Amino acid sequence: MAGRTASSVIEIIGQTPLVDLARLTERAGVEGRILAKLDHLNPGFSKKDRIAKQIIEDAKASGALRSGQPVVELTSGNTGTGMAIVCSVKGHPFVAVMSKGNSVERARMMAALGAEVILVDQLPGSQPGQVSGGDLALVEEKTRQIVEQRQAFRADQFVLEGNFRAHYLHTGPEFIEQSEGRIDAFCDFVGTGGTFGGCAAAFKEYDPSIRCYVIEPDSAAVLAGHEVTGPNHPIQGGGYSLAETPFINRDHVDGYLQVTGGDAIEQARALARSEGIFAGFSSGANTAAALQLLRGAFAGCTIAIMICDSGLKYLSTELWGESA
Repeated sequence: MAGRTASSVIEIIGQTPLVDLARLTERAGVEGRILAKLDHLNPGFSKKDRIAKQIIEDAKASGALRSGQPVVELTSGNTGTGMAIVCSVKGHPFVAVMSKGNSVERARMMAALGAEVILVDQLPGSQPGQVSGGDLALVEEKTRQIVEQRQAFRADQFVLEGNFRAHYLHTGPEFIEQSEGRIDAFCDFVGTGGTFGGCAAAFKEYDPSIRCYVIEPDSAAVLAGHEVTGPNHPIQGGGYSLAETPFINRDHVDGYLQVTGGDAIEQARALARSEGIFAGFSSGANTAAALQLLRGAFAGCTIAIMICDSGLKYLSTELWGESA
């Protein structure tokens, strides 16, 4: 976009900077590099702006989304924010359906952007700030009801190929171009699996030797084949205890990494203090996992990660509470 004026905010989604976390790795006492893609700098402050743009543009191109038709989606807040932005610019009413367990900042931001936000109660015994697979099932049920009632287009990030395509066509190639192809491994905290799946496919196509690792909460690592011992974890936006996702090609998975909620929080705070990067839980999880790799078989190597969203979306949570 350098040198010209954008016709809308949609045009500035993507092409985010890639930054070497040299201060963080030095303080951690590890050899090697972590290259972090700053997707919290997108207009909606998250990587999910990318998939919102791709899903809506794909749907309009195919005729699946009619002019002025309402759009509905289940969200933990980030995809909904991206959808609110894209739908506003393209002239579609947007309804976000979200668990009350997600942070209130995200609901308020979506509403500010013109979305209708419908909050769904958590399961009895669930804790605010910790959304389980069971909580997500309740949101899914409500979402289906609203889609039918309003004859809306379901922008289903868990199913629609635009989720994968956004990262295969854009995020992965951006990593390769900005790093000049000097990436040894990539690791990503999995929610829908679109970021991991799309980037891993692009990386393997470019250089099959780039190793790609799925990250999950240590208490809900179902993709790794582990038993779920604690579905209620604090790492919002992923770790939903989903056994499969259509976007991940298992042939592209070179291994599985687990992080604790404490690991994610510690490294999100380290990002802020050592690098000036104000990010959320999943970015902390990605950083913690990258440090695991550098402390092990990838000592001295280069690891690529996403900075998924902004810490501004978690000011009411334990991540940035009084103990931060």
